[in-house]
Amino acid sequence: MVDIVAHYRRVRRILWGVLALNWLVAAAKIAYGYKTGSSSMTADGFHSLGDGTSNLVGLLGVYFSARPIDHDHPYGHRKFETLFAMGIAAMLVFVGYKLAQEGILHLRSGAQPQVTPVSFVVMLVTMAINISVMMYEYRRGKQLKSDVLVADSMHTRADIFTSASVIVALLAVKLGYPVVDPIITLLISVFIGWSAFQIFRLEAGPLVDEVAIADVGSIERVVLAIPGVQSCHKIRTRGRLDDVHLDLHVHVDGNMTLRDSHLLSHAIEETVKGALPQITDVLVHVEPGPPTEKKA
Repeated sequence: MVDIVAHYRRVRRILWGVLALNWLVAAAKIAYGYKTGSSSMTADGFHSLGDGTSNLVGLLGVYFSARPIDHDHPYGHRKFETLFAMGIAAMLVFVGYKLAQEGILHLRSGAQPQVTPVSFVVMLVTMAINISVMMYEYRRGKQLKSDVLVADSMHTRADIFTSASVIVALLAVKLGYPVVDPIITLLISVFIGWSAFQIFRLEAGPLVDEVAIADVGSIERVVLAIPGVQSCHKIRTRGRLDDVHLDLHVHVDGNMTLRDSHLLSHAIEETVKGALPQITDVLVHVEPGPPTEKKA
């Protein structure tokens, strides 16, 4: 059984560390972007600032998800993590929209940014930090099966690609093509929108009770190995990948007593949870099958 309190304590610790790094990166990009008049660098800085804000959203989601089962939430609060991951995606959409506005404004004004060696140093150092953060957060998110960490790492991944785009823009400006700077800003906004769409697609499943375990055969094999089960069918799963709810029908000996069928359903529940730890809730519907012939 997963210790929910310890699980979310680990998730919180990761988010706080990532938050500090994201805001450090954002401050460097925004400050130098405004100083040199580079709209793409400033846009990338605000994207990094959005990363930090999404960390705060994630922390809020983790706070609600860690709450224990209560009378109003008999299945727990873990879908709050999924809900707040969707919130991170919504924030990405807003950031992308604002950056598109910024890019169009600079494209119309024809402003020419200054490019210095320090511009490249700022972008390369901050991109290296983002790569380290993204790889660590994604790996830990998969290990802990945390939607918030995985979604937040995808947010940071978008920042890496946008930073690379900014470096290209700076090179273009240095070569005498300042128009590339706002164009890159517009491309960044499109990429951010695509990242938001990917998060929405990933997180929508648990909220609409999409199948959580596609391979029902793995469940069937576990159940059929339990003495007293003749067959099983109508296997359905839903929920988050680390909080799967399962219901299924089983056929048992038609002469089995109510008491024995009740004990068998408990045995099925415990066996399935033991074999497949991601399953946290099992509902067994017992149906009478053909009576087992007694040996003479």
